[in-house]
Amino acid sequence: MGSSEEKVVAVIMVGGPTKGTRFRPLSLNIPKPLFPLAGQPMVHHPISACKRIPNLAQIYLVGFYEEREFAMYVSSISNELRVPVRYLREDKPHGSAGGLYNFKDLIMEDNPSHIFLLNCDVCCSFPLPEMLEAHKRYGGMGTLLVIKVSAESASQFGELVADPVTNELLHYTEKPETFVSDRINCGVYVFTPDIFTAIQGVSSQRKDRANLRRLSSFEALQSATTRSPPSDFVRLDQDILTPFAGKKQLYTYETMNFWEQIKTPGMSLKCSGLYLSQFRFTSPNLLASGDGTKCATIIGDVYIHPSAKVHPSAKIGPNVSISANARIGGGVRLISCIILDGVEIMENAVVCHAIVGWKSSIGKWSRVQAEGDYNAKLGITILGILLIYHLIISVS
Repeated sequence: MGSSEEKVVAVIMVGGPTKGTRFRPLSLNIPKPLFPLAGQPMVHHPISACKRIPNLAQIYLVGFYEEREFAMYVSSISNELRVPVRYLREDKPHGSAGGLYNFKDLIMEDNPSHIFLLNCDVCCSFPLPEMLEAHKRYGGMGTLLVIKVSAESASQFGELVADPVTNELLHYTEKPETFVSDRINCGVYVFTPDIFTAIQGVSSQRKDRANLRRLSSFEALQSATTRSPPSDFVRLDQDILTPFAGKKQLYTYETMNFWEQIKTPGMSLKCSGLYLSQFRFTSPNLLASGDGTKCATIIGDVYIHPSAKVHPSAKIGPNVSISANARIGGGVRLISCIILDGVEIMENAVVCHAIVGWKSSIGKWSRVQAEGDYNAKLGITILGILLIYHLIISVS
């Protein structure tokens, strides 16, 4: 058992209702972090990963949502994992690093030696214990999870250059216009408490520059047009990672496993499938099975909520998640889809590469099918009631 000085806390950034608009319409009725992927709320996956961190003392969720929207979930997950989980509401935007600093006193209550910082809309295997061990070997202020991607897609993210021997972060730039590297920032970090000193330093520099501008009428006029961010608004990427790169303070840990950002409904389908496949190794008890005799035929990775009713003649999978109180009729075929609470899919209907929203109904012999391009802007998301027989919806 580790000493009290080795306690670790985790902070998960969950955003707010004005963020993640690309995830609409799925986020209109429920906070995006609570949307189910592989049968579990999106935020459940990083929280479960945090449970594996040695000497974990506390998990904080930081965002702009009303506290009542997370109260029931926070209570439930705290009891389930037997780890204190607390939601902290920001009063205004402080930036990814400023939001961390805003709750410094609470985060440091247990005097942790290390602080994990995760983004909720990241889908990966979350190798947090391995990151922590690597970070302790490096000895710097922070370590960030990185992954190799194609050169074509790298510019959509924060690109970085690391020392191939020491793994020190040498250069970091956020969404560059020209190619820098095929290694990108995954949005998962572990820091020592020194991160708070670094954030405070950025904030103090801003205050000093603002005071100097006030002393010069020319500077004041110039600042009125450029509008510098407030002193307490500190971005982790531009204000911390970029200036501290190459100063033996930041290091990288490269994952060879899967990683995606959950920005759109299409990506939620892909990420649900990735988490389902991970269940084979982490939570095989959550995966359904069946050969079509006493229960439905299951192909590949499938999650079925215990309260859902699925006819034995249905064929389900791969990559299917069926939520609470759903009813799946005889002869139904489901492939790569998310079926949300209270949905009814009637006899012989087919649903492929689609999300069927809460309490919707798909009629007999209907066919709902998209091509399965997870990056496509146009896909199939059904919200509301649909009771049309012999319906065919397709997206090509």
